[in-house]
Amino acid sequence: MNNKDPIVLIGSPPSPYTRKMIALLRFKQIPYKVIWGDPVQLLTSGDLANLNIDPPKPSLLPTFILENESNELSAFTDSTPLIRRFEKEYPSRNCIPINPVLSFLNYVLEDFADEWVTKYMFHYRWHFDEDIDNAGTLLPLNQVVNLDSKSLSSFKEHIAQRQIGRLGVVGSSHVTAAAIERSYERFLKLLEEHFSQFPFLLGNRPASCDFALFGQLSQLVGFDPTSRKIAHKVSPRTVAWTNIMEDLSGLEVSDEDWIDEELSESLINIFKEIGRVYVPALLANEKASIDQEKTWKAMIDDSNWSQQTFPYQVKCLRWINDEYQKLNDEEKTKVSNFLDKTNCINLIRI
Repeated sequence: MNNKDPIVLIGSPPSPYTRKMIALLRFKQIPYKVIWGDPVQLLTSGDLANLNIDPPKPSLLPTFILENESNELSAFTDSTPLIRRFEKEYPSRNCIPINPVLSFLNYVLEDFADEWVTKYMFHYRWHFDEDIDNAGTLLPLNQVVNLDSKSLSSFKEHIAQRQIGRLGVVGSSHVTAAAIERSYERFLKLLEEHFSQFPFLLGNRPASCDFALFGQLSQLVGFDPTSRKIAHKVSPRTVAWTNIMEDLSGLEVSDEDWIDEELSESLINIFKEIGRVYVPALLANEKASIDQEKTWKAMIDDSNWSQQTFPYQVKCLRWINDEYQKLNDEEKTKVSNFLDKTNCINLIRI
């Protein structure tokens, strides 16, 4: 593929991962075009069926049409490896820190945003009546804005029933609701403190973790009523940051813009939240997978937690360790010391 050709992305405006990747493409000034719609429908019976590309799995994620290792067009959905691919193919305006220690911390932050902050998003979208009504109405219209009223009513009911039924899959239930909401408000307070010192998570320029977090917050702050009200009350800086992150194509950056290894207390506290909620979830999920259990249970933030076991999040934990193994001994020591004081050390298989 010629780097001058626009990258093709199939996505949806209320998708946090779509918003993550569009914001990243804008920052890196990569030519792209977006097709709003269902990737499976477009590739099987829609306007892109002539490409003869197998539809993506899972089917609900934003989908890039890119060349594979055999130089054939294929569908790609996983945002984290896609970002690393774009870093190599479009090396200017990097979003992966040069410093290996920061690069590792960036990876953990990105994973946390993609895999835990999305629990906030899914919970608030489908747990409260006002949010259910909002999402049920707007999600079909984001696919077909001129949808007739009868079809809209039918789609609204279908989507709401399907998504509410999936709440337990991501761990949202009446038992875990309070823990999810406490974590969301704590996290907003931590961001409020951090953004009072730095414009981005790792200094004065955005990293891939910023785009991952922006994707989720674009919905929590901009789409879903209940989480939006909380964000405006708890962290106006996060609301403003989310607006700024939408398009950073004009931001000038330099290598000196990254935070140094003397990490701020605000960033340390963000990692303590990761250690408090996400690390025990990853570990319990991994154990359940090893034991071939379909669900896992754990105490998270002094609350009982139970949800479906995800093979993908077993991979997430392995990939974090793969990133750790790329470090030299001195870098591993720095990372381990940091993870130890933030209760994240169990992420690493020493």
